[in-house]
Amino acid sequence: MSKNNIHPFTEAARVIAGGVNSPVRAWKSVGGDPLFVQRAAGSKIYDLDGKEYIDYVLSWGPMILGHAHPDVIAAVCDAARRGTSFGAPTTAETEMARLIREAIPSMERVRMTSSGTEAAMTAIRLARGCTGRNMIIKFDGCYHGHADSLLIKAGSGVTTLGIPGSPGIPEAVANLTLSLPYNDVPALKKAVELYAENLAAVILEPVAGNMGVVLPEDGFLKALREATAEHNILLIFDEVITGFRFRFGGCQSLAGIQPDLTCLGKIIGGGLPVGAVGGKKEIMERLAPAGDVYQAGTLSGNPLAMSAGAATLSILKSMAGAYAALDERAGRLGREMEKLFAARGIPICVNRAFSMFTLFFQEGPVCDLTSALRSDTDLYARFFHGMIQNGVWLAPSQFEAGFLSFAHTEDDMARTLSAVEKTLRRL
Repeated sequence: MSKNNIHPFTEAARVIAGGVNSPVRAWKSVGGDPLFVQRAAGSKIYDLDGKEYIDYVLSWGPMILGHAHPDVIAAVCDAARRGTSFGAPTTAETEMARLIREAIPSMERVRMTSSGTEAAMTAIRLARGCTGRNMIIKFDGCYHGHADSLLIKAGSGVTTLGIPGSPGIPEAVANLTLSLPYNDVPALKKAVELYAENLAAVILEPVAGNMGVVLPEDGFLKALREATAEHNILLIFDEVITGFRFRFGGCQSLAGIQPDLTCLGKIIGGGLPVGAVGGKKEIMERLAPAGDVYQAGTLSGNPLAMSAGAATLSILKSMAGAYAALDERAGRLGREMEKLFAARGIPICVNRAFSMFTLFFQEGPVCDLTSALRSDTDLYARFFHGMIQNGVWLAPSQFEAGFLSFAHTEDDMARTLSAVEKTLRRL
């Protein structure tokens, strides 16, 4: 509560559109006024009253090392002392690009941006410029930022707020995007056969994280790669969430699939605003100034973001073997939560990919947006508020992912399960 006893969200709404600078933060789908954060450290986040919460949102994924990691903070402070922005090249940008290329070999050339939205937007423009085609395919429930071409049947906040698309997108632009059911190989093959001559690219999250966590079924990604390669359609992996989340590198290396272009964000910025697009040399060299496809950004490759990102990736590289332990901890947490729900007779489906998970309030399985939307969002909202009261910070939406960090401890796991048990008693 603010000093004048007016809720900070009320004050924010007087000067910020909707009271927030990103829609899901407003808690519309769970009800109530959002808590405002004062600070965070490790696996914990603290509200304005100083109350501590175990954080499974982690700034929507970037904080894989935990909040305010001392080495990352030191790197940012050191960079800030030299200047916060130059609008000129720095060697920090080169270092970041080398780290990314080393970890994800398909990204032979890299272009830094200031957000994942910009990375996806650039990838689409580049695909259209390279192929001379205009149409793209995306998948229902996959969110690739808020660029016009990509908001059709998008996930994340769009699904949370029940918005099918968005006013402000011209029909002519919307008609250039086909949105297909995730994991539906026959639908994919049919669409490619019908529109191949006009298709520039297919873009997807290799593990969806914006309709809740939804994993690709066996053969889906392989069929996608084969269909796009056969018709010279560029395949774009949006790894803004999955990049460096499952291992030191991209989800693509685990899947054994090499896309033509890859979008990154979140973890590669160490908590600062960042994005990147990269891919085959011959494609990336079409970007200006080497080529004729224009893209620019005044703050792209910002020295603070590059320093935070390079510090984060260097730490992750040094502890690459620890990913297995993080996966094991997340799996154990999911199984124990399932047991607690089963004991209360409440249907639950825990979808998990390594340290990324979603509790769907239904029996499952959840394999696409249609099945995700069967979840009991009212029950999720009650569970969310119960967990907040018991000191656990979850995403304020059924249709978002939760995350573990390397900073989460065994004590955090025990306290979380205790909070689940207490919350379920009152559901």
